[in-house]
Amino acid sequence: MDPLHGILPLDKPLGISSMKAVAIVRRRAGGARTGHAGTLDPLATGVLVLALGKCTKQIDSLMATEKRYLTTIDLTAFTTTDDVEGERTEVALGTPGARPTPPTRGEVERTLAERFTGTVMQRPPAFSAMKVGGRRAYALARKGEAPELAARPVTIHSVAVTAYEWPMLSLDIHCGKGTYVRSIARELGEALGTGGHCTMIRRTAVGEFTIDRAVPIEAVPERVTQEWLDSLRPPSPVAR
Repeated sequence: MDPLHGILPLDKPLGISSMKAVAIVRRRAGGARTGHAGTLDPLATGVLVLALGKCTKQIDSLMATEKRYLTTIDLTAFTTTDDVEGERTEVALGTPGARPTPPTRGEVERTLAERFTGTVMQRPPAFSAMKVGGRRAYALARKGEAPELAARPVTIHSVAVTAYEWPMLSLDIHCGKGTYVRSIARELGEALGTGGHCTMIRRTAVGEFTIDRAVPIEAVPERVTQEWLDSLRPPSPVAR
């Protein structure tokens, strides 16, 4: 039986995978069963909800909750990974297939409202954890066998422009399970006649777990105790 049980909302840092974060916490928790409720790419930061012990039974329900992200998109190029890690394909204004001038903020907002809000069809990135014939898409893509992933429906509740100065666009995204922020960047670029890839992604909420409640990985004690896990629970409302 696992010695520890609880939910740990982690603030995953840049540069490590979700499974690496799980491994770090599992070791500090004395080998207790540990899983995460939704992958974050190594180049993404923010809320990664971990479940320990008997709380791993809650992972499916946690994964089904709504998410929030902040992202910044470079509209001058597409990349093979839809983020800064991949090979760039420049899209220069005025060249064949590209628009002559940068889109206005109003045009960007209209495109987001009309084509990227509600239940929409989205094609996952080639470099993703989606399975193709029993193998992860990213494993195939790394071997030069980039899979053609079919579009599937996702729910995007809202997308707000928080800053825009060509060619950099910053968005606040509220979405449902299975939405890829990198796909939003690519498909927005296609819709606008520009490029589109993410230069930054930060998940700010997974259901009730918001970034202000997330624990930096350096703040996780070397020996995780039940008392420490219990301290992460929000206080119960005071009866009035």
